[in-house]
Amino acid sequence: MDVEGILRAMTLEQKCALLSGGKPFSTRAFPSLGIPSLEFSDGPHGLRHQSSDADNLGLGASDPATCFPTAATMAQTWDTDLAEEIGEALAEEAASMGINVVLGPGLNIKRNPLCGRNFEYFSEDPLVSGRMAAAYVRGIQSRGLGACPKHFAVNSQETRRQSSDSVVDERTLREVYLAGFEECVRASHPMAIMSSYNMVNGTYASENRHLLRDVLRDEWGFDGAVVTDWGASNDHPAGVSAGCTIEMPAPNDCSIRELVLAVRAGRVSQADLDDRVREALTLILRTDRAKSNYHGGYDADAHHRLARRAAEEGIVLLKNDAPADAWEGDAPTAAEADGTASGRVSPRTSPLLPLAPHTKVALVGDFARAPRYQGAGSSLVNATRVESLLDIMRADDRLDLVGYEPGFERSGRANPQKAAAAVDLARRAEVVILCLGLDESREVEGLDRTNMRVSSNQVSLLRAVFAANPNVVVLLSAGSCVEVPWQTHAPAILYLALGGQAGASAALEVVTGAVSPSGRLAETWPVRLEDVPSFGNFPSLQRTAEYREGPYVGYRYYQTAHVPVAYPFGYGLGYTRFEYSDLVVSKDEASFVVANVGRREGTDVAQVYVGLPGAAVFAPQVQLRGWARVSLAAGESRRVAVPLGPRAFQYFNVETNAWETEGGSYLVSVGASAADLRLQAEVEVAGSGAPNPYAGLRLSAYQSGRVAGVDDAQFSALLGRVIPSPRIPIDANLTLRDLTRTHSPVMWAAGKVADTYCGRQLARDSFDPNVAFAYNMPLRALPKMGLPVTKAAIDALVLEARGAWVVGAAVALAKRRRWPLGVCLYLAAAAEVGGLVANGAFEALLKRQSVEG
Repeated sequence: MDVEGILRAMTLEQKCALLSGGKPFSTRAFPSLGIPSLEFSDGPHGLRHQSSDADNLGLGASDPATCFPTAATMAQTWDTDLAEEIGEALAEEAASMGINVVLGPGLNIKRNPLCGRNFEYFSEDPLVSGRMAAAYVRGIQSRGLGACPKHFAVNSQETRRQSSDSVVDERTLREVYLAGFEECVRASHPMAIMSSYNMVNGTYASENRHLLRDVLRDEWGFDGAVVTDWGASNDHPAGVSAGCTIEMPAPNDCSIRELVLAVRAGRVSQADLDDRVREALTLILRTDRAKSNYHGGYDADAHHRLARRAAEEGIVLLKNDAPADAWEGDAPTAAEADGTASGRVSPRTSPLLPLAPHTKVALVGDFARAPRYQGAGSSLVNATRVESLLDIMRADDRLDLVGYEPGFERSGRANPQKAAAAVDLARRAEVVILCLGLDESREVEGLDRTNMRVSSNQVSLLRAVFAANPNVVVLLSAGSCVEVPWQTHAPAILYLALGGQAGASAALEVVTGAVSPSGRLAETWPVRLEDVPSFGNFPSLQRTAEYREGPYVGYRYYQTAHVPVAYPFGYGLGYTRFEYSDLVVSKDEASFVVANVGRREGTDVAQVYVGLPGAAVFAPQVQLRGWARVSLAAGESRRVAVPLGPRAFQYFNVETNAWETEGGSYLVSVGASAADLRLQAEVEVAGSGAPNPYAGLRLSAYQSGRVAGVDDAQFSALLGRVIPSPRIPIDANLTLRDLTRTHSPVMWAAGKVADTYCGRQLARDSFDPNVAFAYNMPLRALPKMGLPVTKAAIDALVLEARGAWVVGAAVALAKRRRWPLGVCLYLAAAAEVGGLVANGAFEALLKRQSVEG
């Protein structure tokens, strides 16, 4: 039976039931109608499929799968062909596990380095994000399975992510936060899209008609299924009307009844309901055919080799100075590890990397023994195997390993004995390979970072090791940028990002020179956190998260406002050098010659930026509009052409509600990073004649690009409306972290319990990510997560929070619901004792929820 035939045979109740999950990662099956269950799985960089006891943040064991490098690492390859290969490998593994839809990739914009989930996102730039995501989608869907890019949209912080309102002007929304999704949708036609937890300009993403219907479906032509993030549904009937298809994970039956009643009452039209059911049926039947036709497994060894190649391409050489030829003076002890001891370095002329064969190497750092290779949360992969650099180097004879010392406590605690042993080892080697990074607790779903610093005990160790032996190669493992004031003590720095299960062998290939590093940064590394334009209002602890910086995100800000950075967007060194020449530009493309002028083969990422000097409509000074990844032998050169479509010269005009072009002489630049533009040429572009939407407005901060600390008047003018109140209302979206704001003494006490419990849990060396999720989860999500809680019980809790207390809540519920007073008293009493928010119930919540991020 085809989709329309099944649709005609379904009852209203069956249609409504199909639009909600039946189990934590699957939809309901209707065998009599020929509707099988659809199986989802987390999978941005590896499958996290759980055959039983499913949860979403890693409590239950998942099937072994290849852990590929995370999106942060893959973006640094700038290699869409490689991303598509990984998508194909993910599809093979998904099909072998009986999965219909892979939940990924994630392509939210890296607005601020502190976002705890930046490791799972590609870039601060929407073009890089969109093209890389589209490649993943093409790879996954080439096998007939579905991909589900996420999280749509403007999901920039983990703090209060389930009840936060992203307040952003329409132009910034279109040009920065939706542009990557638009590129992905138009270029790869994903079968599904995941809506995000947060509100966007006052309306939850899962029921935001502007996002889901006006933009996604009507403008971009998306005809697939929209799936809520796990527990993100706020008002399911409103979501169905707005264009949201499936509510996940497995809300209790009241969600189905709510939708049935809404259709019968006319709140949801029959046409909207049938459209959503068609979308769900199409996704289920289409992917089920592909899944059913797959009878093989997958080649785990081949996928491991692919993971290693991806890790190799994603490594960025940040620094490669000449090594020290001699160290004069007494080297300080580990206790004197402040970098102030006397001594003098005599430089050689050649860079420290790559290391010559049989270099005597001291391997230092806890990450060399237990690698940091992926993030934590819903994307946690049970890898088929995991390499450690220590094991790899012991089995490899290209370098002579003098010894290994952990050097520091991973948790950040001081350990003078470990530091002293590492310094002693460093004195006995020619070169020290020092493995530094952020530990697992620093980058995790549900929790934002508190700073950009590497732990002080690691920095102290680096200074001590450098004092003992200045030939130090730092291998840095982290899912996002860090402050690097310590780089003066590291002649060579390789940023491994999070390299997946084969990241260790990939690092060794680069260190030894078997592979020339070709990775380029996909996000700017600021000198310090205070230099970030959203510093001061990130993460927001209020109801609203205000995007006051407008379109000036990442390099768009630093280059326009002339703010110095540690490492610019697009930056990366190699073991050879490239030059550009003979730039020819038109409205359609930029053509130029790339030459390898070094002594060995290598790969370059030549980037094309566009800007309009003296523009009347304010805009960033430069914006990435394309790139060419070119591999050349020593002495080889090649002409490359980078397409420039109409969008390269357009901006979104909030007055005409359309993409417009300001006429003028545009500057097209080619360079090795956003701060290293070596070729420039002008091209005349005709304007579309649209009025300046900002005429008469006082927007000096946006005109200059100096948007750090924009005042209320300018932000309100940019929004075109009054800035919404940041006050957290006492309603069904109240979270555990908000209970101390309530008018109920009991809830206030319960909030203190939750604050204390969560604070202690999050301070541990290792902790359950579900703690952070539960702490930020609103009351209305309890039934959405499948817990045995009714909407009436949530209403009672809200009344309690507002200070109604037991009797007030009981009377109010009795009048509102016309229920027996005894039932209402029971519900209110449950709220009064805090049964759903404290102690044993809170522990049960952590164990029972299943959360996709």
